[in-house]
Amino acid sequence: MTPELAHARARATGPLPLDAGEPAPRGMTRLAHGDGTGLALPAWPDGATPSLLEEYQVAPVNVERSGETRRVLAAALKCCWTDLTADPWPGTPAPVDDVLAAYRALIGRGDDLMRNWAVGALRRLHDSAWLEVDSGVVRLGPRCACWPAGSHAQLRELMRRLPTGREGSAGLDVLPAAENAPAETAASVAIPDSVDEDLLGPFDERRRAEIVAAFMAVEHAAEPVHESRFPALRDPALRRTLAETLQRRGRVLIQDRETWTSGYAGEVAAEAGTLVSESERAVLVLVLVHSVAIPRADGVLPADSWLSPFPTQVEELRRHTKLPIGELEAALRALRHAGLVTQVKAGEEAGGYVPGPQFHRLTPQARRRLQEELILAAGPHTPLAAAIRANRR
Repeated sequence: MTPELAHARARATGPLPLDAGEPAPRGMTRLAHGDGTGLALPAWPDGATPSLLEEYQVAPVNVERSGETRRVLAAALKCCWTDLTADPWPGTPAPVDDVLAAYRALIGRGDDLMRNWAVGALRRLHDSAWLEVDSGVVRLGPRCACWPAGSHAQLRELMRRLPTGREGSAGLDVLPAAENAPAETAASVAIPDSVDEDLLGPFDERRRAEIVAAFMAVEHAAEPVHESRFPALRDPALRRTLAETLQRRGRVLIQDRETWTSGYAGEVAAEAGTLVSESERAVLVLVLVHSVAIPRADGVLPADSWLSPFPTQVEELRRHTKLPIGELEAALRALRHAGLVTQVKAGEEAGGYVPGPQFHRLTPQARRRLQEELILAAGPHTPLAAAIRANRR
């Protein structure tokens, strides 16, 4: 596997598993377990993190119920980081009930609404590799190993102030609890030295910081960023280095007039993989048909736009899918979390769903491919669909 494909897969599907003794691909951090196996996570240039976006007042990718999600993560860290003299990861396993009790003590309530918030947050944190939740046990996920060492002191102070929730609390029966949590084996974190140093080294400190800031913006901002805010997007020389930094990760720059974002390079996109299930893809197609294809056919949506002000009503989705209601709702939830759909209000109606911000990241080639796929899905027996199939033979 090439380093470019490894980075793309890690972004698309999460941390990459490594066999015993297998090194991490270039530019990736290796998290080693006691048995020699491990995980690989992308390392950012100059040790920066997406929190850099705050300095530029750029909104990161939205997290559903972000406040509750952060609080549940803090409660899990409180329960799993038992030795504050060591690094947070891997920590020690903790029963789900202990985490929920700590969360309840943190917010000062324990009703059914809190239960729903906590379960949803645990699911989101597990899906994004911040936590590992299995058989009633919570462990710190591999992404917790990527916290910079300089932030550990602040995290330790936060942990000392958080309540444990154990006093007089029996916990909540939200997920099945394991009777005996297995002990965590010895682990280590191997951070690569001089990530992209050959590209960034020739620049002075200011220009180097500008390239790193632009990298974080195009990779992690919720929407395309305007070039006026990032000199590395305006300067051709800096932008060329930025493009090379992205290329090493299987990514390319995407321009729309004066705004920029990044997307998967065409040569690695097909091999990167995805966590989107068949039912989720079916629901996404329905949203695209009703929010994009039909308005475009009516002449009210530009031909080159994949974002739409015409939401697909939930009742429309229920009427045109064979999925059970529970599976449909789960698919919509997963698509929202992935940024593939966005839930919006529709006047006095109950609201609906439109394509999400990830559609900004389509390259021109991916746009054309998706256009063809949408034609095949919406009108498989039309002459245009027959022409597309003929061209692909």
